[in-house]
Amino acid sequence: MPSSALPPPPEPGSPLSAQEVLDLLQTRWQASYDLQLVQRRGRLYLQVMWAYLEQQSFPLTEEGYRSKLEELVGLLNGLGVADQVRSWLATTSDKPRQGKAMGLALEIPAGRASEFLL
Repeated sequence: MPSSALPPPPEPGSPLSAQEVLDLLQTRWQASYDLQLVQRRGRLYLQVMWAYLEQQSFPLTEEGYRSKLEELVGLLNGLGVADQVRSWLATTSDKPRQGKAMGLALEIPAGRASEFLL
């Protein structure tokens, strides 16, 4: 499959997998970017950071990166935002740049936000 071709999208509402997120990152930007969940002003954001696994200076091993990604994907699935994240990663026209993270404001379904926001 050409590197620019994405696999067919999963069924709407299906949970994300760490491998799917990794495939989306590598297909879009040819790098395994670091992802973070950030709370700011009562909202949650998924951020794609500028650092990536393939950099010599990246602080995590491949095993550590995959473990962190698995944990993050579990949180995203728990928040019920898998489709938002999947769609955004597949279609955003922005690109992570040194010192500038990309951010997706997550639209959390009613009732779920109180579980995660203080």
